Amino acid sequence: MATSELPKLPEGQESYAGIPKAVFVDDVDQFMSLPENNNQAEKVLKSLDEQHSKYKFMEMNMIARKRRLRQQLPDLQKSLEMIKILKEQEDDELESNVLLSEQVFVKSVIPKTQNVCLWLGANVMLEYPLDEAEVLLKQNLESASMNLRCLEHDQEFLRNQQTTVEVAMARIYNWDISKRKQQQK
Repeated sequence: MATSELPKLPEGQESYAGIPKAVFVDDVDQFMSLPENNNQAEKVLKSLDEQHSKYKFMEMNMIARKRRLRQQLPDLQKSLEMIKILKEQEDDELESNVLLSEQVFVKSVIPKTQNVCLWLGANVMLEYPLDEAEVLLKQNLESASMNLRCLEHDQEFLRNQQTTVEVAMARIYNWDISKRKQQQK
């Protein structure tokens, strides 16, 4: 399977999932003097902490999706291999060991066939001719691989946004401490 480029991002977006970009705080005094911040460090820190929590939640969801995709890829490849074996089958019968449950296999004889049943999920199984099943599985494999690459791109972008928010929180916290020290003098 050839590795293809990632799809083009929608205009104005830096992630496929539409993750909002964090604001980089370069000049804390200028940032805190903005009307929405009104020099209230607690309010700004609370807002940044909320944004950081949202990023953490997105990260957990991405990790779960990535785990599912990584489990799906070998299953699709095994299914494609099995279809290839069935298409190349010369004898009228094929002996195989079929997995019944974890660590339990049974010998079986598979008659020559032109159709296979594919489990599509959500309690749906459909019968396909071997050629159509192969095309469908190849499309699903490409789609899953592309989704995995997009997800990895989004994860990297998300890590950068988390770091940006953490740096902003530290800068504003330090700014608040220095302001309080100045007020005490």
